[in-house]
Amino acid sequence: MSRQCELTGKGGLVGHLVSHSNIKTKRRYLPNLCNVTLISDSLGRGVRLRISANALRSVEHRGGLDAFLLKARDEELSLKARRLKKEVSKARAAASAETAA
Repeated sequence: MSRQCELTGKGGLVGHLVSHSNIKTKRRYLPNLCNVTLISDSLGRGVRLRISANALRSVEHRGGLDAFLLKARDEELSLKARRLKKEVSKARAAASAETAA
């Protein structure tokens, strides 16, 4: 399992750890990943994702998981999140068809 956010694609970066004597050694900066269960309103169930703390704030800001997924670009999302986005869009289309009929 890679150390990458499933919603934003945020991953690890490489940089230098600089000592007091200015000696530079390579190090990795890893994202703050959390295992979270988010509730999908249109699917009516919880979904377990491994996302960064920053992505969790973005999901709350946009108004929930469904709104975040529908607005996100497919290139940023993981395969699991892209499948979830497709399920959400189908569920929303079915719900709007029922209300229109």
